[in-house]
Amino acid sequence: MKTTPKIIVITGAESTGKSTLTETLAKHFNVPFITEIARDYVERLNKKYDYNDVEEIAKIQVEQLNHLKNTNHPFIFVDTWLVITKIWFEVVFNKMPDWFDLEIQKNKIDLFLVCDTDLPWIADSVRENGGEQREILQNKYIETIREYNYKYKIVRGEGEKRIKNALGYLNNLK
Repeated sequence: MKTTPKIIVITGAESTGKSTLTETLAKHFNVPFITEIARDYVERLNKKYDYNDVEEIAKIQVEQLNHLKNTNHPFIFVDTWLVITKIWFEVVFNKMPDWFDLEIQKNKIDLFLVCDTDLPWIADSVRENGGEQREILQNKYIETIREYNYKYKIVRGEGEKRIKNALGYLNNLK
């Protein structure tokens, strides 16, 4: 009997452990996951990203999720998603593609696990938003998740504590 996988998006501000948590949860449940597309894409660019690059990132996010959501796994884990990309469009470019809002609305995300900013921000070649901006963006992500009426839980703690926190939310997911 075919089941529809529960789609779990791991999101949050920069340097909050999203990628680590996504991969750990996927391995725990032995299911596929979608890596952080924006990071991979921007790291390969030989220039500063622009509006067209961010739109391409969004299209890849949509394509990869559409591909996996027709599988027979209990979960699909997604490292970031269109909610963060929406804020990226708004903050950096003050606009977004016409198709974007509808794409967010039409997807059934079962749960957002929002990684708290209780981990230290660590600079790297892709990260742009440490300090106060990190907290501002974190709040925008949560506000946007609420605006779309998605369920979310805040995942706190370091290491095993963070993983157990996330697993507790997933075990209670109906």
